[in-house]
Amino acid sequence: MNITVLAVGKLKEKYFEEACLDYEKRLSRYCRLEVKELPDEKAPQTLSPAQEEQVKDREGQRLLSQIPPRSQVIALTIGGKPYTSEELASRMQALQDMGKDVTFLIGGSLGLSRQAIHRADEELSLSKLTLPHRLARLVLLEQLYRSFKIIHKETYHK
Repeated sequence: MNITVLAVGKLKEKYFEEACLDYEKRLSRYCRLEVKELPDEKAPQTLSPAQEEQVKDREGQRLLSQIPPRSQVIALTIGGKPYTSEELASRMQALQDMGKDVTFLIGGSLGLSRQAIHRADEELSLSKLTLPHRLARLVLLEQLYRSFKIIHKETYHK
């Protein structure tokens, strides 16, 4: 299975980068994973709602241009479907059984554009809490790793 994570913004903190790299390495046993960081839009601290939409639209266009053909697209949104770890594992197994490649979309600090959400085949919520995009990336990678451990009936080592 090929999994692509398209994320707006770079990991600036070394501890997030190291943790994500650790899970990327762990996941390499189970899938082909590619994480692509796309530039976030430079914007002033205070934006009008119209300016926020413009920023999200520009970031969304970058995301949309990087989606591999025929990939099942899953957008991370706060209003998406919440899964338990076991349910996510079951969903990943079903997609793998269908021969699907999967692309996850992680928006920038303002979230995903309407176009990116509309393009998604489904929406996933990692939490009812709002997570910063860099933490969302780490949580996603950890949960994907946990999913593959569940699928392969392996013990999750702490």
